Amino acid sequence: MKYGTRCYKISYPAASVNLAHREPEKKADPERFRQAILDELATRPVPKNAGIVVADKTRRCDYPVYLPQLIEALLIKGVARENISFYIAYGTHPKQSEKECIQSYGQVYRDFNFVHHDARDASKLTRLGKTSRGTDLEINAAVLEHELLITFGALSHHYFAGFGGGRKLMVPGLAGYETILKNHSLFLDFERHVLEEGCQSGNIETNPLALDLEEIAGMLPPRIEIHGLLNSDKELCEFSIGHNYADFKQACKRYDEFFRSDCRENFDMVVASAGGYPKDINFIQTHKTIHNAASFLKDGGRLVIFAECRDGIGNKAFLELFGLGGPDAIYEKMALGYRNNAGTALATLQKSSRFDIRFVTSLSEEDCALLGTRKTSPEEAIDLIRQEKGRLGRIENGSIIYR
Repeated sequence: MKYGTRCYKISYPAASVNLAHREPEKKADPERFRQAILDELATRPVPKNAGIVVADKTRRCDYPVYLPQLIEALLIKGVARENISFYIAYGTHPKQSEKECIQSYGQVYRDFNFVHHDARDASKLTRLGKTSRGTDLEINAAVLEHELLITFGALSHHYFAGFGGGRKLMVPGLAGYETILKNHSLFLDFERHVLEEGCQSGNIETNPLALDLEEIAGMLPPRIEIHGLLNSDKELCEFSIGHNYADFKQACKRYDEFFRSDCRENFDMVVASAGGYPKDINFIQTHKTIHNAASFLKDGGRLVIFAECRDGIGNKAFLELFGLGGPDAIYEKMALGYRNNAGTALATLQKSSRFDIRFVTSLSEEDCALLGTRKTSPEEAIDLIRQEKGRLGRIENGSIIYR
């Protein structure tokens, strides 16, 4: 089981079930990628400038290998080097350090202009209107000034937005803070004090939050969207180039072929790793694994999670929500003004009330207890696994497999 940059070796009962995704074959290569971009640009006039939107360190897309090819294609097309800019789609995530940026984007980060989007800096935003669900759309103003706009990111499933990547690079990636909060609040049913049923991994058809993002996508300027399909080693295996929401949906269907499980069994115990760093960089990211793994459990079952969380919780105000007095109190508080990651807090409480969650992590015992989990040593976790008499499922990459 991967844990940060380390790995724990575990012996499982012979009857345990390995819940694994299908690993995509590596079909992509730099030359093929560059040629695909050149073909895409062939019928277009030479743009005066180009803006390229990339994800942050939590959602890398083999950027050190493929960004140079994208740049080369733009240079061949005739775009001047000084007129190529990159935008890091942080959303509400914290700004990366210089070292993290170089690790994420390679030499390109040193050679080109990178804009670190700040969702809270109102002076850098422009308003584009309001969706039918009431989301006031504010977005990075500078990115709209480019004649050619390209988004490049990895597809993933998302436990309440349905899928990550694609349209999420623009919103929430480059959106204003209030825009992000309003869209995320669609995860909550404030009248019934429950999470919206349609907000599930892999669902964008009847998902109110995803439908809001679809409407937002239509309010944004035309762009080239590069959808990356990664393997468990974070290598780009396949990619597709899209121009509209239908293309994004098609890419999501392809993603499903590899990462949606067809296992229908519910287990007494599930042991899961997020897949190591950066998927277990903090609790907010690790929650995706908890959510995915819990979907394979019987009510009252035990979930053993291996996730380092070297950067802590991931949101300083997140734990405050757990001191409000329970789910109803959180819903009432959020009805007065949604707070970032409130949906994750409620989803965490929902699972901790149904399952016994044991957590091998660097988080403190106090923080684990607040989350409704129990901090467990690696040795204790391994003993629990050995002693389990019921049906056991194991997941080595819990952040990427879902039911």
